[in-house]
Amino acid sequence: MFLGNREVPGLDAPKGMMLLGVQGCGKSLAAKTVAGIFGVPLLRLDFGSMYNKYHGETERNLRGALKTAGLMQPCVLWLDEIEKGLSTSESDEGTSKRILGTLLTWMAERKEKVFLVATSNDIESLPPELVRKGRLDEIFFVDLPDPVVREKIFAIHLSSRSLDPASFDMPALVAATQGFSGAEIEQAVVSGLYAALSEDRTLNQDLLMQEIANTYPLSVTMAEKLKYLRDWADGRAVKVD
Repeated sequence: MFLGNREVPGLDAPKGMMLLGVQGCGKSLAAKTVAGIFGVPLLRLDFGSMYNKYHGETERNLRGALKTAGLMQPCVLWLDEIEKGLSTSESDEGTSKRILGTLLTWMAERKEKVFLVATSNDIESLPPELVRKGRLDEIFFVDLPDPVVREKIFAIHLSSRSLDPASFDMPALVAATQGFSGAEIEQAVVSGLYAALSEDRTLNQDLLMQEIANTYPLSVTMAEKLKYLRDWADGRAVKVD
């Protein structure tokens, strides 16, 4: 439907989605994957690079970026950490509100085949008119990986570093990383490799388990915020493990 390969009278093409979730759990990777599934270019909109101290220049930069996306159609436009660019505030002399208005108008009126993928760690800081149905098709909550996914993550990062996953006790690794994000699992493997290098030997189960034990994941250091985010998403977003 998005690419126009099939047309159904009265049915609008998909517009986009919001990916909310725990940091390090793959929201950015999922955004990139959308473009891969569609087989179209991926454009990343960096709000930080658009802001300008001169009045009106920020909005001009946004309109130019959106025009570029339209010229690249069909494409996926990735709005990374959207709350950092669109959290409305009185401290910026109304710039963020004007940016929001420009984006909302474009979202409502665009005819080009531009699929939006917005990622956010703090959806409550976003204005409701941006995340309502009609602006975006769905909100997905990307949670911490379950045991099956954690095993696959270990296998990916071990294999990519020329290590045989079969030489490791996967059930033990999976059990030891309860509450870890995908990024934290990757970093445990990287830290284990540095530890092995310092001892002039190959990474093994004991070294990797030691690095895991020395890691304090976000689910521990930011337990209260993570619980609040999960509670908010329960019943408000489609959960993705």
